Amino acid sequence: MDMNTFTQYFMQYGAIAIFVVVFLENLNLPGFPAGVIMPLSGAMAAKGDIGFWTVVTVTVAAGLSGSMVLYLIGRKAGELFLNAYLRRFPRHKAGLEKSMEWVKNKGAAGVFVAKLLPVVRTLISIPAGVLKMPVGEYAVSSALGIFIWNLIFVGTGYVLGNRF
Repeated sequence: MDMNTFTQYFMQYGAIAIFVVVFLENLNLPGFPAGVIMPLSGAMAAKGDIGFWTVVTVTVAAGLSGSMVLYLIGRKAGELFLNAYLRRFPRHKAGLEKSMEWVKNKGAAGVFVAKLLPVVRTLISIPAGVLKMPVGEYAVSSALGIFIWNLIFVGTGYVLGNRF
C-alpha cells in the first residue's frame, strides 16, 4: 500500500482504519508501517479531522490488542508456535533470541523498555508469552511502553501538521 491509499482509508474510515493498521503492524505483518501511520494520524488531528487524544487512545488500544494476540499465541502454543514463526520469518531469529533473554533477565521492566525500541517492540510479545510472564504484568508494561511510543509519533505528526 502506498501513502495515498492509507490517506484515503483514513479520510473515509477514520479511527477504524487507524486501529486496523496499527493492530496489524503490531502483529508483525509486513507492509503496515505504524511509524508512518501514527504521524499521519497526528497530522489529521491537527487539521481537526479527528481528536488528538482519540488517535492516541485508538493507537494504544490497537497496539496493545495486537501485542496481546502475539503474547497469548506464545503463551498457549509456546515453542511450537515459535518454531513455526521462525520458519516463516527466519530473519527474526536473532531478535527473538535476544528478546527471550531480555524478558528472562528484565521481566516487566524489560517489556516496557522493549516497547520503546523499533523492531524489538513488536518481537517482545512472543517471548513474553512463551516464558509465561504474568498476563497482568505484561499488559501493564506493554500498555505504558506503547503509550509513550505512540504519543511521540502521533504528537510529532500533530506538531508538524500540514508539513508532514
